[in-house]
Amino acid sequence: MEVTEQISTLHAYSGKPFFETVGKSISARSLKVFQINVGRWCNQACRHCHVDASPIRTEMMDQATVDLCLDLISKIPQVETVDITGGAPEGNPHFRYLVERSRKLGKRVIDRCNLTILEEPGYEWLYEFLAGNQVEIVSSLPSVLENTTDNQRGKGVFQKSITALKKLNDLGYGRTLPIHLVYNPNGLFLSSGQSQLEREYKESLSKKFGIIFNQLFCINNLPINRFLGSLVRAGKFEMYMDTLVNAYNPTTVNGLMCVDQISVAYDGTVYDCDFNQMLDLKSREVKHLKDFDLQSFLSRDIVVANHCYGCTAGAGSSCGGEIV
Repeated sequence: MEVTEQISTLHAYSGKPFFETVGKSISARSLKVFQINVGRWCNQACRHCHVDASPIRTEMMDQATVDLCLDLISKIPQVETVDITGGAPEGNPHFRYLVERSRKLGKRVIDRCNLTILEEPGYEWLYEFLAGNQVEIVSSLPSVLENTTDNQRGKGVFQKSITALKKLNDLGYGRTLPIHLVYNPNGLFLSSGQSQLEREYKESLSKKFGIIFNQLFCINNLPINRFLGSLVRAGKFEMYMDTLVNAYNPTTVNGLMCVDQISVAYDGTVYDCDFNQMLDLKSREVKHLKDFDLQSFLSRDIVVANHCYGCTAGAGSSCGGEIV
């Protein structure tokens, strides 16, 4: 679905608009997380992907924009974390440079890695590189069952992911280096309880494969891009929106990731979160890194729409899993 069609579909939802449900503006609080989407290219084309990433996408952050990011990161002491995402961020030719420079600035670096990229020809160097730079890895694994994972992410993905996890464990991930897995539902329901599901994941992966990891993050599927398209085609958009709305939890609002971060697109455009980025809902006050002003950015109200129900349903949802 084109962005304009997605916006129209979300706006046409017959239930109560998100901003009315919240009943107030959501204001920015800080800038602790500098999230950078370095491109839409990916070696996979997952059914649930909110980025609509695939091997045929060509959008990629260039060196000049990477340097703009690094310059800002170096000038804003409150930035604690550089969160690198995509697509498959490792496919960007400047990925290594961005990681190394961010680590030299003393920042915690997260790589949102799909695991299978590590097993692609030409990317074997990533294992030692990520471990050597103490990069925190956050990886999607929608199920501990092969069929379920492959159904959502593509044939052979589960076995490649298991192979990658074993190699990462051998390098210290799960012990001295942090690696977290991400679960998102494969259907029209909300994410299960994070702590219980984490126990099940750890028990299953350890028993079957000897794999260990640190935490499991549960993330709701937001009704955008491929998932929104599948809902519309199945005639279940209103049903899913009702599920989100009925599970709205006001205590999640204060913990929303958008109030403490910036989301930067491959071309330097500024957004409140990666989901807004995919809908081209630009940040208020500051639209591009070239015009960045910290005080203006921190004084802004967050741009919201009906997809935001996905982050406020149940226990909440963020790039770090549950909120409450």
